[in-house]
Amino acid sequence: MKTTPITPAAFNADASPTGDPQPTQALALLQARRVFVQGNGLPARWQGRTRFVVLETHFDLAHRFLATWDAWRQDPKRCARLCFVSIDAHPPRAPHLAQAHQGSPLWPLAEQLVRAWPPLTPNLHSLFFEAGQVQLVLALGELGPLLPALHLQADAFFMDAGAAQEVPGHDLVRLAKALGRKAAPGATLATVGDASPAMAGALRSAGFETGDHAQELGYPHGLLDAMLARYAPRFVVRTGQPPHDHAAPRSAVVVGAGLAGAAAARALAQQGLHVTVLEAQDEPATRASGNAAGLFHGTVNGDDGAYARLFRAAALAAAREYATAMQPGADACAPVAGHMRGLLRLDLRPGGLTDMQALLSRQRWPQDYVQALSAQQASEMAGVPLSAPAWYYPAGGWISPPQWVRFALRTPGVQLQLRSRVQAIHRMATGWQLELAPHTGERVGPPYLQADVVVLAHTQAADTLLQSLGHTALPLSHTSGQITHVQHPAGATLHVPVAGDGYALALPFFDGAVARPGLLCGATRNNGQPIADGLPSVTAQDHQTNLARLHRLLGLDATAETMDFSGVHGRAAWRLNSSDRMPIAGAVPCVKMSRGQRMDQARLLPREPGLFVLTALGARGLTLAPLLAQLVAAQACQAPWPLEQDLVDAVDPARWRVRAARRTDSKDPL
Repeated sequence: MKTTPITPAAFNADASPTGDPQPTQALALLQARRVFVQGNGLPARWQGRTRFVVLETHFDLAHRFLATWDAWRQDPKRCARLCFVSIDAHPPRAPHLAQAHQGSPLWPLAEQLVRAWPPLTPNLHSLFFEAGQVQLVLALGELGPLLPALHLQADAFFMDAGAAQEVPGHDLVRLAKALGRKAAPGATLATVGDASPAMAGALRSAGFETGDHAQELGYPHGLLDAMLARYAPRFVVRTGQPPHDHAAPRSAVVVGAGLAGAAAARALAQQGLHVTVLEAQDEPATRASGNAAGLFHGTVNGDDGAYARLFRAAALAAAREYATAMQPGADACAPVAGHMRGLLRLDLRPGGLTDMQALLSRQRWPQDYVQALSAQQASEMAGVPLSAPAWYYPAGGWISPPQWVRFALRTPGVQLQLRSRVQAIHRMATGWQLELAPHTGERVGPPYLQADVVVLAHTQAADTLLQSLGHTALPLSHTSGQITHVQHPAGATLHVPVAGDGYALALPFFDGAVARPGLLCGATRNNGQPIADGLPSVTAQDHQTNLARLHRLLGLDATAETMDFSGVHGRAAWRLNSSDRMPIAGAVPCVKMSRGQRMDQARLLPREPGLFVLTALGARGLTLAPLLAQLVAAQACQAPWPLEQDLVDAVDPARWRVRAARRTDSKDPL
C-alpha cells in the first residue's frame, strides 16, 4: 500500500455523509454493543490495564465509539485510559452527527463529541474527554493509504466489513496484513456486515483466527452477519519499527519551564506520569515564552507538503488546548488571557485573491479551517483598512504564553522546581539520573533526581547535555526577535489579529496603573548568538522597524520615524531554529548503532530508552508546542501517536544521522 497522504481535494470532495441507508439508531447501538464491544471481550479485557487501544476502520456516525465510551464509564474496573482510533474518509459534519443521536440514550456523550468536533481536514485529530482519560483520534483519510501511516498497537479492532469491501480484491490481503502489523499480542477483531470469504481468508493469511459467532452474541440467525477473530500469528510480524522498552514508565523529568517544557509536562501528566519540571531561573517562562502575547494559526500551501500539514495539525491541536485554558473555571485560577475570534493573514503575492480562490477550489478546505477574503472583506473583519486579500483562520487567535505556561504547570501530577540547573545527565540501569548544579539561593529538592523518562526542552542547553552523552551536535542557530507594545494609534481599532509583513494584535497598554487600548506588534528577526545566559537588548531601531511594518500592515498614515519611543514597551528574546527550519521532537537515537543497522530511515533507528528532546520551535512555538508535546508523551508511554509517520520523520531528532549516512554512502565506490 502507498503511504502518500490523501490530497485535500480528494478528501473534501464528499465530506458529507454518502446518503447510503443507515441502520436505525436502536439497531446501530445494538450492533455496537453486542458485536463490537461484547464481541471483543469488553469490558473484561481492559480491566486492570493502564491503557486499552481500539482501532476502528470506519467511524460512520460514532455509534461504536459512543457505545465503547459508555461501557468504559459504566465499568468500575475500567482501564486507566481508553484510546479509540478511528479512520474515515468521509466523516459526518457536526450537525448531521448531532441529528443522528437526538433522543439517543447516549446523547449526553454524543453532545460532548459534537461540541469537540474538529474542522474536517485530512489530519489526525486528537479529542480528549473525561479529563483526558478517554481519547478519540480521528484519522481522516482513505483506509488503504492511511493505515500504514498510523503508529499504534491495537488491543481490539472494530472492522466495518462494508468499508473493507471497497478495497480492491487484490489488496484485501495487504489490508489484513496492515491490520496485523498494528495488532498487540492477543488482539481481537469484530466485524458486522458482509464478511466475505475473501475477507476472512485475508485475515487468516495475516495471522487472525476467524469464526462466525452471530448466534453466540445473541442475534437470531440471519439477522446480522458477524465475524470475530483473534490475532494469533504463527510467525513474527515485522512492524518496521525499532524495538521499544515496554515497561510502563511512572515518572518523568522535564528540563525547562518554557512553552515546550510546560507543554511536555502537561502531556506526560495526562498520560498518568508523575512529572517534575526543572527550571534554572527564578520563574518559569523567562525566555521567548515570556512575551505578553503571541499568535497561533495554520497555514496554506500549494502542494500541501509536510510543512503545511504539520502546521495545520498543530494549529488545530493548539486551538483545542488553548480554548480549554481560556475558559472560566479551567482551574482554580483566572482564565488565561487570549482570544479565539479568528486571525487574518495577508497574502501579499502577485496573484492575489484570484490565486487564493483557485487554491481553495483545488484543495477544498472546510470553511471552519480557512477562508479566502478580499481586501475589503478582510478590512471589514479587522476594523482597519487592509491593503491585500487575506486568509482567515477561524480557529486562530492569540494567547498569553507566560499565563499558559503557568496554567500547564498547574496540571495535576506536575511539580515545578525552580533554580535547578541540570549540569549532567547519566544513564542508569533503569532510567536516568540528573545532576543539578550547586545553587547559592534557596532551592527545594535534592541535588540528584532519577526518572524513567527525561525530556530535554530547554533550547540550546538540551543539545549541550546530549553532546555530553556522546551525541553529535545538532545543527542549530539563533535569531533574536523583538516585539513592540504601543497605545492605539489614531484610527486603529483592531478586532482580530492580523499577520503578514509582521503582525499586530489588540492588547491593553498599561501607563502606570492605567490600562489604555494598545497594540502589540512585531517581530524583528536578527541573526546572532547568545554570549551570556540572558536576553538580547531592546533597541530603538527594532522598535522603528516594528512600527513601520505596523503602519503598513494596518494602513495607518503615521510614520515610525516621528514617534517618541520613550512611551513604548518592548521585549526581545532568542529563538532557536534547526538547519531545515523544522522543529525537533521525539526519542533520541542511540549514540552507537549495531553493525549492519539500516540507516536509510530515521524511524528504523534504535533509541535511548526514555530520553526525548523537544526544542527548536523557532517563532511558531505557540502553534507547535501542544501537538509535539503530545507526540513525545505518546512515544514515552507507547500510546498511539498523534501524527502520521512521515510527519514524525520530519521532526525526528535522528533525521540528521540518516542524512549523514546517506552522504557517506553516496561517496562509496560502486
